[in-house]
Amino acid sequence: MAAGNTLDVDGYPIAVTNLTKVLYPDTGTRKFDVIDYYTRIAEVMLPHIVDRLVTRKRWPNGVDSQPFFEKDLPASAPNFLRRFGIEHSLRIIHYPVVSKRADLVWLAQQAALELHVPQWRIGADAGTEAVKKDPSFKATRLVLDLDPGPDVPLTQCARIAIAINELLTSAGMTAFPITSGGKGIHIYAPFDDPVSPDAARTVARQIATSLAAAHPDEVTASMSKSVRDHRVFIDWSQNSGSKTTLAPYSLRGREQPWAAAPRTWSEMTDPDLRQLLYTEVLERVEGDGDLLAGLDAPLPDSTERGVDDPPEPQPSVVDLREYRNKRDPAVTPEPFGDQAHQAHADDTAPIFVIQEHHARRLHYDFRLERDGVLVSWAVPKNLPDSSDQNRLAVQTEDHPMDYADFAGDIPAGEYGGGHVEIWDRGTYETEKWRDKEIIVRLHGERIQGRYVLIRTGEKNWLAHLMSDEPRPILPDSLRDPRPMLATDDAIDGLSDDAWAFEGKWDGYRILLRYLNGELRLTSRSGLDMTADFPELQTLADELGMVEVVLDGEVVAIDSSGRTNFTLLASRRSTGDDYDLHFYTFDVLFLNGTSLLKTPWQDRRAILEELAPLFRQSPYAQVPELLPGPGIAAVRYSVEHNLEGVVAKRRDSVYQQGRRSTRWLKHKNWSDIEVVIGGWRRGRGTRSETIGSLLLGLPEDTGLRYVGRVGTGFTDASLASLAEELEPLQIRRCPFLEIDRPVAADAVWVLPKIVGEVQFMDWTSTGHLRHPSWRGIRRDKLPGDL
Repeated sequence: MAAGNTLDVDGYPIAVTNLTKVLYPDTGTRKFDVIDYYTRIAEVMLPHIVDRLVTRKRWPNGVDSQPFFEKDLPASAPNFLRRFGIEHSLRIIHYPVVSKRADLVWLAQQAALELHVPQWRIGADAGTEAVKKDPSFKATRLVLDLDPGPDVPLTQCARIAIAINELLTSAGMTAFPITSGGKGIHIYAPFDDPVSPDAARTVARQIATSLAAAHPDEVTASMSKSVRDHRVFIDWSQNSGSKTTLAPYSLRGREQPWAAAPRTWSEMTDPDLRQLLYTEVLERVEGDGDLLAGLDAPLPDSTERGVDDPPEPQPSVVDLREYRNKRDPAVTPEPFGDQAHQAHADDTAPIFVIQEHHARRLHYDFRLERDGVLVSWAVPKNLPDSSDQNRLAVQTEDHPMDYADFAGDIPAGEYGGGHVEIWDRGTYETEKWRDKEIIVRLHGERIQGRYVLIRTGEKNWLAHLMSDEPRPILPDSLRDPRPMLATDDAIDGLSDDAWAFEGKWDGYRILLRYLNGELRLTSRSGLDMTADFPELQTLADELGMVEVVLDGEVVAIDSSGRTNFTLLASRRSTGDDYDLHFYTFDVLFLNGTSLLKTPWQDRRAILEELAPLFRQSPYAQVPELLPGPGIAAVRYSVEHNLEGVVAKRRDSVYQQGRRSTRWLKHKNWSDIEVVIGGWRRGRGTRSETIGSLLLGLPEDTGLRYVGRVGTGFTDASLASLAEELEPLQIRRCPFLEIDRPVAADAVWVLPKIVGEVQFMDWTSTGHLRHPSWRGIRRDKLPGDL
């Protein structure tokens, strides 16, 4: 029952706001309807998410606005919501663990339309101490996500779902289909005995690859979006310990309020099969109960789970200890928040205040009302009044609400001693509030507009005024960017006062552009490689409102923790395990400002300010610099099996598309990019496929033959190469000259494919000595060599 702005859910008080706000404009579905749905669906939904860490996707301003993923629980989350900490590489993330109806209602109040969970459980008896992703957490179920490619109907997904059901049934497993509320279908199957996420992932991949082999025209198990036309992609990776899937019965943040709806197998044969609205899901549950009964164990009684009785309603409690510890109430006239803060009525917007503070140095204090306190920043130059400015804001301790009315003199010698007066005040609307990014629209007397605060350090933030009007985002010089290139030269004698040293990474050089909400990846030669790395689209969530052009390298990290170009180049044709990463080492543009003429050392400082944006990302990071001077950097690169070292003058500007002596590179081995001009059939076990590739280098007059390579291949890469070279066969030799014995049984191909080989040195006849194949350079064209 609602009391004022508080909803009583099974005895737990939950503050609710903006109940009439429309979250789905196409259907007029309000926040009230979303809260009502999660209240009514809780009984059947909870068994399938209990004891699982919940990642939320939130739309505070409705599905027409930009959403964001949220993992960490804010400090303002209610005490009755269970937390569990996972230790990531740089910090601990405290996830919510949903166990009761009140938990779901609180998440709905946060406009968390989509709830995503892993397939493993932490267990009801797990404590609250932060742990790493422990292999003792076992997957209780298998999941396969059937994602249709462009123009693929849901009925084709259903046919594949039926085939999967037949496979699982033959293996003694029971499968459950769910229309996902998006485009496809999820298939779940419980394990009789929980298994490790790696084991579940292996089973899922075997199912996906076997069906892709049996139905190559309808099914793919490849992550690459370029092969999904007319096919259903069976995503087996969501069984990994680090992955999550939209929870059964969760809403979707689509144009209409569809939900992840359990279905019967007979419905999979329905030619009119479609996604279901949340209202239809409620009707089905009322008539049929939980169609997933049997997938997960029934929800234990709350007393068995150790859930406390609902707390007695308490007045709002705020933590002002840090504020009070810094001040002496007998000396300073500042307020101490002794009066309990009264919550606003639903129709009253929260307040902001900017106070001009003449302390040791003049600065401005910017404060936003949030959860009963004034969250505060010291802004040395006040908030920016132009969208082409960024201003530093340093977060300070939370202040009591009555500080919003304070003006006067803090005695000299006291914390913050000096004169304080109110510069501006008003109300604001929250568009986004998370640990590293806050977006608010201010309505003051002197200042108005949409502001974003971006965390760049533990206490440091950037304040930016966002323009609501279209503006030139990118200077012409960066509309078709090309990377700056390094010159081969010795670096052993370079000092570390004038030079900095970076790792030379074994991957694809990539320029990442994130502008107007769109993320694009281009190679050093200008090829669009966005579709080649669909995983990196998640970086858009990490970057948020930061518009940026980054220079970096996409690499594959193998099981030993090293970059492995062969794995990266053959990722389309093999199922080898690897982790994809974008190592970013330079920034060329930030929020309307070109940095091309900015010295490297200043660009690096800006890049390190941006690094916290990637701390939660599984795909992106800013690698640390190597220790100097040059000789030490080379030694370090050899010890850590890096490809080499790139040395950059600290005062160097960014010269697009140019090879400069301001950047030098040292390689720990020799490699070369070549063009495939033909191939010869193999012998023995390779008699039916490629034995060696015939390689050349483009010259002004044609293609110069530089030798052949027959090692470094896997069976899968050979099969993939044969498939790619088949349609390129030609009758005439593309090389200027070639040895007659080599040409006698050669198959010539159009010289379009660029590859990379390692080699020892050059022979006296100009051929590669002991070459070994590394892979296709899909980021290069023959004209780039």
